[in-house]
Amino acid sequence: MKVFNYAIAGEPVQVKVPESYDDLLMFWAWFVEADNRGPIGLDTETTGLDVYSPGYKLRTVQFGDRHTGWVILWELGGYFHEFALRALRHGKKFQIHNAPFDWAVLDRHAPGMSIELLAQKTIDTRLKAGLVDPRQPQEGGRGTALKPLMAWYVDPKAPDTQGDLTAVFRSLKLTKATGWAGIDLMHPTYLLYAGLDPIFAARLDTCLDRELDMLEVRPRLVQYEHEIARICAIMQRKGMVLDVDYTRELDERLASEALMHEAACLRYGVTNVNAPAQLREALKGMGEVWSADELTATGALKVDKAVLHRFADLDFQTGKPLGTRKPNPLAEAIIKSKRAGKWRSAYTQTFLDVMDSDGRLHSFVNSMQARTGRMSITRPALQTLPSGDAMIRRCLMADEGEVVVSTDFAAVEMRVLAALADVKRMKEAITNGEDLHAFTARQVYGEGFTKQHRKVCKGVGFSKVYGGGAATTARQTGAPLADVQRAMTAYDRVYPEIRRYSNRLQRQAYDNGFVGVSITGRRLPVDRDRVYAVTNYAVQSAARDCLGQSLINLENAGLLDTLRLPIHDEVLASVPKAESADYAKAIEKCMTFDLMGVPIEAEAEVGKRSWGSLYGAEV
Repeated sequence: MKVFNYAIAGEPVQVKVPESYDDLLMFWAWFVEADNRGPIGLDTETTGLDVYSPGYKLRTVQFGDRHTGWVILWELGGYFHEFALRALRHGKKFQIHNAPFDWAVLDRHAPGMSIELLAQKTIDTRLKAGLVDPRQPQEGGRGTALKPLMAWYVDPKAPDTQGDLTAVFRSLKLTKATGWAGIDLMHPTYLLYAGLDPIFAARLDTCLDRELDMLEVRPRLVQYEHEIARICAIMQRKGMVLDVDYTRELDERLASEALMHEAACLRYGVTNVNAPAQLREALKGMGEVWSADELTATGALKVDKAVLHRFADLDFQTGKPLGTRKPNPLAEAIIKSKRAGKWRSAYTQTFLDVMDSDGRLHSFVNSMQARTGRMSITRPALQTLPSGDAMIRRCLMADEGEVVVSTDFAAVEMRVLAALADVKRMKEAITNGEDLHAFTARQVYGEGFTKQHRKVCKGVGFSKVYGGGAATTARQTGAPLADVQRAMTAYDRVYPEIRRYSNRLQRQAYDNGFVGVSITGRRLPVDRDRVYAVTNYAVQSAARDCLGQSLINLENAGLLDTLRLPIHDEVLASVPKAESADYAKAIEKCMTFDLMGVPIEAEAEVGKRSWGSLYGAEV
C-alpha cells in the first residue's frame, strides 16, 4: 500500500493507494464504515476530456471522506475493477465535483454504472457552488473549479498540487492536454493529486451547504439543477450521428476558402487577417471612417465583427446585404476569411477529432454555465453557430430512419419580460396571438408602420432585455441613431411597466449587496457599474428555467430518448420519420405552459435527416 501524508488547513490527511488484494480488503472495510457515516467523495482520473473518443481510458477511481482518500488503480484491471465497481454499486451517496463528467466516464467505461444509477445518489458540489455565486474569477466571482473553491473556503494552499502536477507534465515534456494520458500511473504527484480530490469534494460540500443555508437558497432549486444536469448528461451520451464524408469534404472546402480570401486581403496589404493594426491601416487607406462609439477602451479604432459588417454593408446578425452603401471589398474578404478559418477549427475539425468509433458526436452540455444559469455546449460549441446557417448543421444527422425536429419557444424573452414586469398591453397582444414586434411598431409609429419600423422596435425590445443602448441597436438594425433614440422614448411610453420593473430590480440589487434574485430563487450577482443588467439577468434566468422545466416535462412524457441537444431556447430531437408529426405535437405540448399569466408557447418544425435541412439543406 502506498501512503501519502498531506495537510489541509493544518489538519493531517492521508491518500492511500492499494497495490494488492489485501490492500483492497482494507479499502473495502474503510468504505463500508465511511458509507454508513454519510456521503463519500468520488472522482475519476482519465486520459483527457473527450470521453467518447476512440482510445479514451479510465485510469483511476477515487473515493474519500474528510480525512482519507483512496485511489483505486482501475487501469490495472482485475480485482481493482471488482472493488471499484462494488463501491460504486453499494455507495448510498457520493459527493462529486462536476458530476456529469464523471457520470459520463463511468457510464462509458465501468460496466453497469449508468448515468441514471449514479445520478440518483449524487451531490454535485459544482452545481451548489454555482448557486452560491455563478461568476467566474475574471468576473469577480469565486469560480466553479474545485481547487480555487477549496482555496476560498478551506485552505489557500489547496491548488498547490495542481501546480505541482503541471510542473511534472512539463518536466516530462507533456502538455496539459497530453499529460493525463502520458504520465506514469504510479507517479507519486499524480497519485496524491488524484487522492486529494475526493477529500476536497467532501470538505467543500459541507462549506457549500452552510453557505446555501445562510443565503436562503431554496433546496428545491438545488434538486432541480441536479435533475437538469442528469437530463443533459443523458442527451450527451446519446449524441448525434455525424455525416463523416460530408464533414471531411466541408473541412477541405473551408480550408480552400480561407486561403482564397486571405489572398484577396493580401492585395490590400493585409498579410494577417487577425492583426488589428494591419486591418485599421488598410481600411483607413481605403477611406473608411469610424463613428465615435467605434473605439476600444484604449481609444484605438475597432475592427471587430460589427464594424467590419458595417463596412461590408452586411447585416450583423444574418450576414445578408443591407443595401445602404457600397460594400468594402477588403472588409468582405476579411469576414469571409475569418469565418472559414473559424468554422473549420471550431466545427469541422473538432467534429472529426472528437467523434466516437461509431461516428457519433457527443457535445458536452454544461447545464448551468452563465450567471443566469444559461446552458452552454462545448467541444464543439454548437450554441455559437450562426443563425440561419445550413452548412455546418448539415454535418449532424438524426438516427437511421429518423428525422430532425427542432422546437423553439416563440419570442420567449419578450414573453418572460411581459410576465415579470406585468406589462399589460404586451400581455394583451401576446394573449391575442399578435406579432409582438408588429404590435409595438403600430403603437410607436401608427398604422402605417413599415418593415424597418418593426425591425427597429424589435431591436429596442431586445435592448430592454439584453441591456443594449441606442448606439448598439442602431448598429444592429441599420437605423439612424436619432430614429432609434426616438423609438426608445416612445417604447417607454407604450410599456411604462418595463422601466418601473427595471428600477425596482436595481433598487433591490443595491439593497442586497449587488445581487438580484430570479423568480426561482437563483442569485444573480451584478457588477457595481452595471446594475442595470439585473433586468437582463432576471429575464434570461427565467427563460432558461422555462427551458429547464420543458426538459423535465419532456422526460415525464417519455420523450427523453428522442432528445439530442438543448440550444438557447430550442430543443433538438431525433424521431421516427413515419411518426414525426405526432412527436412534434407532443414536444410542443411539453414546451407550452403558463408563466404568471403569460402563455409560453413553442413551435416545432420537422426537417429531413440532417439538422441543416431545417435551414435549407437538401438532406
